[in-house]
Amino acid sequence: MKAAAPRDDPATFEIVKNGFYKIAEEMRVVLAKTAYSPLLKSAGDYSCGLFDARGEMVAQGPDLPIHLGSMPDAVRAIVTAFAADVHDGDVFLHNDPYFGGSHLPDVNVVRPAFYEGRLLGYACLRAHWPDVGSATPGSYGAVTEIFGEGLRLPPLRLISRGAVNADLENVILANVRTPDERKGDLGAQLAATLRATERLKALARRYGAQELIGYMAQVMDYSERLMRATLMDLPDGEGVFEDFCDGDGIADDELGKDAPFRIRLSVKKMADRLIVDFAGTAGGVKGPMNAPLSVTASGIYCGLKTAIDPNNLVPPNSGCWRAIEIRAPKASVVNATFPAPVVYANHEMSHRVADMVMGALASFMPEQVMACSQGTSAILTLCGVDPRTGRPYVSYETVKGGYGARPNKDGINCIASGISNTMNTPVEIMEMSFPVRIERYEVNPDSGGAGRYRGGCGAIRVWRLLSGADATCALCMERMTSPPFGLLGGKGGAAAVVKLTTPDGATRHLPGKGAFSAPAGAVIEMITPGSGGFGAVAARDPAAIGRDLLDGYVSAAAAKRDYGVADPQALREAAESEDAR
Repeated sequence: MKAAAPRDDPATFEIVKNGFYKIAEEMRVVLAKTAYSPLLKSAGDYSCGLFDARGEMVAQGPDLPIHLGSMPDAVRAIVTAFAADVHDGDVFLHNDPYFGGSHLPDVNVVRPAFYEGRLLGYACLRAHWPDVGSATPGSYGAVTEIFGEGLRLPPLRLISRGAVNADLENVILANVRTPDERKGDLGAQLAATLRATERLKALARRYGAQELIGYMAQVMDYSERLMRATLMDLPDGEGVFEDFCDGDGIADDELGKDAPFRIRLSVKKMADRLIVDFAGTAGGVKGPMNAPLSVTASGIYCGLKTAIDPNNLVPPNSGCWRAIEIRAPKASVVNATFPAPVVYANHEMSHRVADMVMGALASFMPEQVMACSQGTSAILTLCGVDPRTGRPYVSYETVKGGYGARPNKDGINCIASGISNTMNTPVEIMEMSFPVRIERYEVNPDSGGAGRYRGGCGAIRVWRLLSGADATCALCMERMTSPPFGLLGGKGGAAAVVKLTTPDGATRHLPGKGAFSAPAGAVIEMITPGSGGFGAVAARDPAAIGRDLLDGYVSAAAAKRDYGVADPQALREAAESEDAR
């Protein structure tokens, strides 16, 4: 007997809805257990989603907002490119930012699911490959066209009715620095998407293909209703926020200065809908800080979902975003046009946009927002030959900073924030996998902005290249000259700093974007940004300052300077005494 329609059977609807989310979650588990690179196995730089036959997202895993907001565009690109020419046993892939991708290192594997000859939908797994070619390790060069960013793959059929296109696979592996690792990661993506389509077929066997397709539509409609109802409960209003980015990685004068550029964002909320408008934002820039519109959308969705639905009651999918309209000038830094370079913008611009959404909402929803977090993915790539094995390697790390203060609590130290949701790569994994020694990894005191609630602190991380391990390196960081902002009286967090010390003892500060060389024995020190404080500084509880002093998050000097504490030692001792009780 076939299942009833969801509107007639809410219990079955709930079971099937949760079944969709568990499929996406199981994809994540399979990928983690089978991937090769530490970036995927340990840091978790990938995202999983389940989509209907039109490419609309039905369910997503507990993954990265930076990926998930733009993934429907990526799957729709496959649907558009191949239309009815999709068969059981096919697998597609692409990474093209101008076909719904994010940036070239994010490779999408898309697998259709069929039951009794009928297309049910697609499973998509977007994974960040540590390298997809180009002249710079990790494919993170400061270039002026997308052609210099690495191997660009439009929507392609990798597997046809179960038969692998070996020629296409060989072309891909010939254009990356670590082909064995890339082949392993691709295999993990194939395994995870296969598991997802098997689970989807099992649901179709249980409920019927037609009914299952109906449930997909109902799940998205359900999210739309909840989002609109949530918006109706919040005040109407309009807010504007402006900020500037450090630069695009390309020198703008004969002195090598990288000029900043501005972003302007307004949010208007009316009843059950929102309009986000970037009128007044800078036009496209020469370097890779141009965000495709789908990347900008990811930042918007992340900021709005966090503020509007802090208890995560609205299932995030394509239905959830129907209430949101995005307006962005064509060929601007938030709506890039081909062939503008985009690799940095994927995370740096979406970080910026997510934080700015909070800033704009603060004027009429002050209890729903948070201060600016670290605002950058703080990327360091290392490339060379590992003297221990004689084999080439590429290391890609995203280093954590401060999480912004909230209306009712402090920020969080040294954690992925905003559009990111990656994990810390353990020191032991880094040292086993690459020819480096991590000499320091610690909280950076005084980097969280002062306020009624203190911003989370950034981190200090120090790498030393082992003997015989000369490296070509690349950085991608924002918030070096534009510190994370505070809100409603809270102060800004500390800006980022990166230094290189060579074996001869010479130390120099590095710019936030671009490649550099580091000889064996060199030391790279990265200080990630802190985050903004929230609320008036004078309103901070002295007991909270005492705990900060005791924990080492705030120094005695900063307590005097930022909070006007006359006797920091007395506050510290009081906190210590309280802990001892």
